[in-house]
Amino acid sequence: MPHLLVSTRKGLFVLAPSDAGWRIDKSAFLGDRVSLTLADERDGCWYAALDHGHFGIKLHRSRDQGVSWQEITAPAYPEKPKSMTDEGDVDAAGREVPWNVELIWSLCAGGSDKPGELWCGTIPGGLFHSTDHGDSWTLNQPLWLHPDRKEWFGGGSELPGIHSICVDPRDPNHVLLAVSCGGVWQTYDRGRSWVLTADGMFANYMPPDRRDDPRIQDPHLMVQCRTQPDVLWSQHHNGVFRSRDSGQRWESIEVPPSSFGFATAVHPDDPNTAWFVPAISDEHRVPVDGALVVARTRDGGEQFEVLSDGLPQQHAYDLVFRHALAVDASGARVAFGSTTGNLWLSEDQGDHWSAISAHLPPIYALTFVG
Repeated sequence: MPHLLVSTRKGLFVLAPSDAGWRIDKSAFLGDRVSLTLADERDGCWYAALDHGHFGIKLHRSRDQGVSWQEITAPAYPEKPKSMTDEGDVDAAGREVPWNVELIWSLCAGGSDKPGELWCGTIPGGLFHSTDHGDSWTLNQPLWLHPDRKEWFGGGSELPGIHSICVDPRDPNHVLLAVSCGGVWQTYDRGRSWVLTADGMFANYMPPDRRDDPRIQDPHLMVQCRTQPDVLWSQHHNGVFRSRDSGQRWESIEVPPSSFGFATAVHPDDPNTAWFVPAISDEHRVPVDGALVVARTRDGGEQFEVLSDGLPQQHAYDLVFRHALAVDASGARVAFGSTTGNLWLSEDQGDHWSAISAHLPPIYALTFVG
């Protein structure tokens, strides 16, 4: 049976279809902030990242589809070297970078031939790696100690963070990351070395001489087509970008009614089909004209359809976070949730939408299972 995992500010909710439509089947961590959930298709494990604020972050694993959960080791930084303690570790905005995990912002399974391998991206910009189903984690030192990390700075968060991880299904040694604000990074040797590949992206929030600097780009989210992984889509602070050469070069694409937003999803088998939830940029961050819509392209961005059937078209103030738009493995079922706790689902790629719930806590992330 398919499930939809809904990570919210007040817990994790597991939805399943019924004769009366999609309904909450079970819940976990009620009252706790669940920042992200991963469903590992290789072995059926589910992972839930929790943020307890003052009490720190936690990580839990379920081997029985959410019936029970076990707390496992959360990523943690090693002791800071004395040299960095003496000279300080500050980002491009001059903020002291803490050597502790402020938030788990991305979780990704490794290659199909690497059982138990997981990647984890965090605020303040550390990448962690596990080879034992999350029982232990190692900070990726080559990226953390890369001199260009000093150029990173926070976007929506005060500190930079890794929110997108894509593992090439053809080669698990090839991993791509997107950082706010730090551009797009790639490794071809499983993290031993990294290259920056954000050429073509632009940052209008920077002075003109730094507008095209790949080190300070703010890709809000980056997604990869499952069967044609050379094609990537990114919802950026300054628009939508697509790459057809595995992120080596990015091209700007205009999306109606606005190219600003946080979330994007790509069809798992058709790299030309992608979805976005537009909003007014910067200060407002609400739907354009109070009308909630989803923009869909089926031809690689040449044309867009603005989808609104079943969505509120007046006085809608829903914002959709980075991970709160999801498409299932078939490419037919699409769902998105908002900061006001509204959840919508479409069974026909977005042509028609149904409101699944209007009373959930603010939604951070959605994950389809099965």
